[in-house]
Amino acid sequence: MYTAIVFLPLLGFLIAGIFGRQIGARASEIVTTSLMFVAALLSWIVFFQVGYGKSTLIVPVLADWIVSGGLKIEWALRIDTLTAVMLVVVNTVSALVHLYSIGYMHEDPARQRFFAYLSLFTFAMLMLVTADNLVQMFFGWEGVGLASYLLIGFWYEKPSANAAAIKAFVVNRVGDFGFALGIFFLFALTGSVAFDQIFAAAPGLAAKPIHVFGMNVDALTITCLLLFMGAMGKSAQFLLHTWLPDAMEGPTPVSALIHAATMVTAGVFMVARLSPVFEQAPMALSVVVVFGATTAFFAATVGLVQNDIKRVIAYSTCSQLGYMFVALGLGGYSLAIFHLFTHAFFKALLFLGAGSVIHAMHHEQDMRKMGGLHKHIPITFWMMTIGTFALTGLPLMAGFFSKDAIIEAAFASQRPGAIYAFLLIVIAAGLTSFYSWRLVFMTFFGKPRWQEEAHAGHDAHGHNDHAHAAHGHDDHAHSHGHGPLVPHESPAVMLIPLYVLAAGAIFAGLLFKDQFIGYSADGFWKQSLYYAPTNTILTDFHNVPGIVALLATIMMSIGFVVSMYMYIFSPQMPVRLAQRHGLIYRFLLNKWYFDEIYNFLFVRPAFWLGRLFWKSGDGRIIDGLGPDGVSARVIDVAGRVVRLQTGYVYHYAFTMLIGVAALITWYLLGGVK
Repeated sequence: MYTAIVFLPLLGFLIAGIFGRQIGARASEIVTTSLMFVAALLSWIVFFQVGYGKSTLIVPVLADWIVSGGLKIEWALRIDTLTAVMLVVVNTVSALVHLYSIGYMHEDPARQRFFAYLSLFTFAMLMLVTADNLVQMFFGWEGVGLASYLLIGFWYEKPSANAAAIKAFVVNRVGDFGFALGIFFLFALTGSVAFDQIFAAAPGLAAKPIHVFGMNVDALTITCLLLFMGAMGKSAQFLLHTWLPDAMEGPTPVSALIHAATMVTAGVFMVARLSPVFEQAPMALSVVVVFGATTAFFAATVGLVQNDIKRVIAYSTCSQLGYMFVALGLGGYSLAIFHLFTHAFFKALLFLGAGSVIHAMHHEQDMRKMGGLHKHIPITFWMMTIGTFALTGLPLMAGFFSKDAIIEAAFASQRPGAIYAFLLIVIAAGLTSFYSWRLVFMTFFGKPRWQEEAHAGHDAHGHNDHAHAAHGHDDHAHSHGHGPLVPHESPAVMLIPLYVLAAGAIFAGLLFKDQFIGYSADGFWKQSLYYAPTNTILTDFHNVPGIVALLATIMMSIGFVVSMYMYIFSPQMPVRLAQRHGLIYRFLLNKWYFDEIYNFLFVRPAFWLGRLFWKSGDGRIIDGLGPDGVSARVIDVAGRVVRLQTGYVYHYAFTMLIGVAALITWYLLGGVK
């Protein structure tokens, strides 16, 4: 069963990728989607067997993978509660995204390739979460990066999609370099890459120095910081976050799959998996806390002013990942995984709901051109409202239990950086509520601004500006001709996944809170997460003052009220504020100018250096003095020699005389003795 869960998506990828043209798009959709639903069903069975049963750790060995001297790496599947939770998250969301894509991409001419990429991505993510050693995890890690590059750049005719795919790939390589170095350090310290051996050796490595980078440093601290660098890239943490918003250039189902529940949570999973190592490096955990809190606050501030519906949700994802890393840094590994679990449902719901809005608006993603849609697409409206309630932390919704627990843990923790994190994530909770409800109000309420757009397009061009050509290259796979813009509800194949995800957004926290972070947590997690004897965070966060427990709800309420006032009762107020505080508005709208700074510090110098090596080094020196230079001289000499071939006898006779004269001169002056 475990092997089937992992390899069924690979089978779907091979069938759709190799035989897609022969069997057709419809068969490719059915095969890949059916296999994903089978894998999702089996994942839930494993979840209840392992999490609620007596099984603690199952490691079926598939094959010997690498044998080199004393190094032996097996291809094995590590099945414990942590893996079971990730299997449920990955396969459930992926199956629903496959189903949703049947409707969303129904006119795209490359559906076989799209569904093949989706299944390949899922397989790579499953290899990552079932890995029993660091090399196998790195294989899945890089496979996820490759598949995300293919999916983000799926519409490769769009220059912006190509640029976004390359940006995601390059930024992730920066983090992956740190991850690889961390793996090398662990192998050097423990002599193994297998988790069991590393975990057994970790306590003995505490406070052990290592000479690296010209100085003596704590071995596990530098190792964990390098590993966290990998997590920063994959999970879009502060400084390595710039690829995530641009990745919205991919189709909306890709956004839901990659940026809601799977790829971006790989870093969270990796740190949780290596909890026995991180527990021995408290300084590294403090760094994780600070970066997580900074990410949560930074992304929330940028989300306040974004106008693209998908980018707002993307920055929300970035912010919520910051919460997860705060929990990891506090030592609350199950808190982080619980928020990962609940976040998967409501964030996938929001992304797919945004896709339904884009579907209704005939490709339009700018919220300033929407409004009044709750009457036209009521099901989508209610689904996105449920997702927003869960994200902002309405009591009894999924996000209420997981996000509030992280805020309480930050208050209760004594770890350096915890107070900083507490203040920032509390503020971020209010900002999250504001921009989330801003999205709902701008999209579904107020005056229907899309009517003005449609009328203007009709007057200027005789047809609707938003009726783009088919093939889905504007984040949509539908063509609606040249009629007037009339928002329409999505088909059932797109709405069914929303219903399922909405159920998860409502009940996931309530049903599983005791097992994940409550008094049943020990029996649920068993030994899949490690807590040092001095780590009491799971007990301490239950004992915070009542006002702290209410803070998240208070901030959610404030954000809701302010957003309603500004976008329902006084819709001109945001415009006036933007004009009055233009400097701050531009600063946030330009995402703290990180792209411009990185372009100045890294991109432009890299291009300058590349041009220097290309034109001066390769072109002028290597080619100029080498192949091009030699060939040019040969051509010059040949051109001059060719001129001797004139066809006149007296020219040849003259040449022969010169030759004879040269021969006699050589003979007389130094020839034969």
